[in-house]
Amino acid sequence: MPSPQELREHCAARLSAATAQARQLTAFIGFDGFVDDIIHLVDTRRDAQHFDRIPTIAKLAERLAAAAGKSTNIELVSQRVKLGGNGPIMANALAQFGLGVTYLGALGWPARHPVFDDFAKRADVHSIATPGMTDAFEFEDGKILFGKTVQLGDVNWANIQERYGREKFAHKLFNSHLVGFVNWTMLPYMSDIWEAVQKELGAPPQGTRRTLFVDLADPAKRTPEDILRALKLITNFQEHFDVILGLNEKEAWAVAGVIGHNAGGSTPEDLCAAARAIQKHAPVKTVVVHPVSYAFACTGGECAMAEGPFVGKPLITTGAGDHFNAGFCLGKLLGLEDQLAVLTGVSTSGFYVRNARSPTIADLAGLLRNWPSKDM
Repeated sequence: MPSPQELREHCAARLSAATAQARQLTAFIGFDGFVDDIIHLVDTRRDAQHFDRIPTIAKLAERLAAAAGKSTNIELVSQRVKLGGNGPIMANALAQFGLGVTYLGALGWPARHPVFDDFAKRADVHSIATPGMTDAFEFEDGKILFGKTVQLGDVNWANIQERYGREKFAHKLFNSHLVGFVNWTMLPYMSDIWEAVQKELGAPPQGTRRTLFVDLADPAKRTPEDILRALKLITNFQEHFDVILGLNEKEAWAVAGVIGHNAGGSTPEDLCAAARAIQKHAPVKTVVVHPVSYAFACTGGECAMAEGPFVGKPLITTGAGDHFNAGFCLGKLLGLEDQLAVLTGVSTSGFYVRNARSPTIADLAGLLRNWPSKDM
């Protein structure tokens, strides 16, 4: 068994050697889009320019609980306004790796929202709807996202065909090396889109199987019936694609509960057991789960795990999971085995939260070779 350091060096070498290969890869990602306002909440204001922020979600909960029956005021301070949504963030990260990316989603209609202009310089972007809006409250131990999403109802099969084109959609679906359908929870017609695609577009041309990545996003507000329908449709894609189902820890437990796996627990072994149960119910190629400090991929019932770099005080957390997904998919497209692909994923996410920008492949190799044991 190689040591963690040897594994990271091996991963860095494999990635560095594949830089040119990455530039030959293509990705077709959709369909959401958000304008994210990254916000800190004021705990104590020291003067007009300086304040201490509420550090944790637990501290905010205490503040809110103390206000019950009394009311309170909490000051919000915007840190930055940026492109958001699982799809744009993941696609932007893939483009930074050098992939040829086509994005279809809710980036503004009839005109593109300016927050996506830089993204449009890196990728071929097409918009069919108005973006959602997110107030992202960030803390040292996580984030709370308040979204305004009613406009995402315009992301539907009719508008995809009318505003983008059925033939173009089919070409991208069947010819891109990677297809990504993300943020199922926030897109009320995503399952209908999947069903229409499966019924109306038929089978892809004979040839190499492509990779299809699916991210449910937090399904807590969706009914068990909705989740089970989505899992069935995702499984149907496996006939023609190598399907990767991506989940964070909360999402994995939510899906496991819906399919009747209620073992609970909090260890990596418990979570791996939940992933195996999900894969048994929805037999896709791989189920990948990314908690905060580590991640693992389950293929054929076998779990491969990797720990992420230590980040004591992240500069940004909104979008960390989407960067993990981009890194993991990059690894799989480059032919890396699951453990190295997971390591690529956690390195991508770790670089992003430490630097508040998407990494290049060279950045990943640098992080892997200078692995932080403590926050610097």
